[in-house]
Amino acid sequence: MGEYFAKDYQGGEFILFSPPHLAALVVVLIINLLVVFFGKRLSPRGRQVTRYALAAILVVNETAWHVWNIVNGQWTIQTMLPLHLCSALVWAGAYMLVTRSYTIYEYCYFMGIAGAFQALLTPDAGIYGFPHFRAFQTFISHGCIILSAIYMTFVEGYRPTWKSLGRVAIGMNIYMVAVFVFNLIIGSNYLFIAHKPETASLIDMLGPWPLYILALEAIGLVCCLILYLPYAIRDRRAARVTA
Repeated sequence: MGEYFAKDYQGGEFILFSPPHLAALVVVLIINLLVVFFGKRLSPRGRQVTRYALAAILVVNETAWHVWNIVNGQWTIQTMLPLHLCSALVWAGAYMLVTRSYTIYEYCYFMGIAGAFQALLTPDAGIYGFPHFRAFQTFISHGCIILSAIYMTFVEGYRPTWKSLGRVAIGMNIYMVAVFVFNLIIGSNYLFIAHKPETASLIDMLGPWPLYILALEAIGLVCCLILYLPYAIRDRRAARVTA
């Protein structure tokens, strides 16, 4: 059992779109579809229990990741603070589920679904393939980020608006500037805005610094517009019916 938590894992690295990767994606998809189609059948008490349970999974899973890094001597202030997008959204998502905060929901819907979806397709698992702890932790973390936004949308009845998109865009740019300054102070690379990641990634295709940051913003905006498209279409149809 200890080998599945080992720092120097010998069981094989994570391989993109290998059978284990595809199986994990299918599991995440099925769970989200179950919430979409059957979540509304939950009683008020059942919804509360589900929200709290999902929040607990997010917190426990992320805490376990920090503990694992501490035990293996890998925890540093330059790498492990919850300032990367998905790391921040883990804690924000847990808070949203417990408090039912609509403000946090806006960020979880747009940035959470878009960011975590990309992370599920190209997870940063490194040498840790299934069934290592890191592989499971990665998919639980990002899968639950998406699930929390899907749950609040399809079960609790939340939805984004055009104003939500504007608030998220402004808020994320303010956050990015603050993190950029913080990176300069402590020598970190949170949000990968100080420089490109050391390991190969899709960012390598987006040009040199700082041009790739603008490209990432453009990609993020396109993703948010795609996520809002179903509501834009529905609102347009509703307006026509009313007219």
